[in-house]
Amino acid sequence: MTQSIEDFIQTPVQTLISPELDDLQLKLITGSDGLDRVIRRPRVQKPGLAFAGYYEYIKQWRVQIIGESETKYLQSLPPRLREKRVRDVTGLDVSCFIVTKGITPLDDLRVECEKRSVPLFSTTAMSSHTINRVSNFLEESMAPRLTLHSGLLDVYGIGVLLLGDSGIGKSECALDLVYRGHRLIADDMVIVRRHPNDVLLGYSSDLLRHHMELRGIGIINIKDLFGVASTRDMKPIDLVVKLEKWVDGTEYDRLGISGETYECLGVSKPYVRLPVASGRNLALLVEIAARNYLMKLQGYHSAEEFVRRQAEQVARQTRIEETAARRAMPPLNAEAQLSSELRSQLSRHLFSGEPGEQKRKP
Repeated sequence: MTQSIEDFIQTPVQTLISPELDDLQLKLITGSDGLDRVIRRPRVQKPGLAFAGYYEYIKQWRVQIIGESETKYLQSLPPRLREKRVRDVTGLDVSCFIVTKGITPLDDLRVECEKRSVPLFSTTAMSSHTINRVSNFLEESMAPRLTLHSGLLDVYGIGVLLLGDSGIGKSECALDLVYRGHRLIADDMVIVRRHPNDVLLGYSSDLLRHHMELRGIGIINIKDLFGVASTRDMKPIDLVVKLEKWVDGTEYDRLGISGETYECLGVSKPYVRLPVASGRNLALLVEIAARNYLMKLQGYHSAEEFVRRQAEQVARQTRIEETAARRAMPPLNAEAQLSSELRSQLSRHLFSGEPGEQKRKP
């Protein structure tokens, strides 16, 4: 599935009345009829330039933060001009207004928001804190997401997403990795969110967190069995490893220079396919894949280095063979060498002519 980098899941203003934002103590002053207005971008905005008459600077369908500076500026305007600016700004495509620092919203703003059904909130928090909290909350709730039938582990600090068909052995491989000291984020079902800067963050659902299903044993709790250090709640995805059933005749990457990628939510990640066969230690192979990825991050690509050294060796062997072939050629005798030189001089004379010699014109 491919999505644009700018895609977000639009959310209603009602989302701001969430227990996760209880620390802001948002109070709805007016505009309850507009709680279904959409928020299309997680970034919030301060409408100071718009109140100064530059309406084109308003970003559509964003949360607008009104602090002390915006309030004092509006109070400094003549009443008729203030009423016009407030009316014009509230008439634009804004999601809602939040007045910070415990400031009482201006009557003009309250009246226009009530008339246009634009939600107007107030909070005692500072503007900077409100901006950070609301932006972070919206980035979490509006981030594009999907659910994958897979597992996610922290292997040497690398977020490894394990893919594969049902019954291929993903859970057993994940359990072996946990036993080796690595950490489980999710098993069987991974929820992936795309955050800014193309960060893919994976986590588990609340119900399945820290749990794993093993056929023949049942549901186990990894945190209880292996301790608190054996699990994590979330982890950015760095590497995708797919477990595949070994099929004779199928071509697999044997050098590691193909550079395959796996696309998730419009973001490409390095991709490794591991064929599953009897006797293969999958946990060890996943560890090696993670170590190899770490080396690439440090600028060392073992497969490319191998190919480079091989090419140098072939070139060196070719030069040795050419030198040996030249030395093996029989030397020319004196008469043949003199004849060759005379032919060369005659050829230069015929094609270049004598110095100063010119063709006469008719």
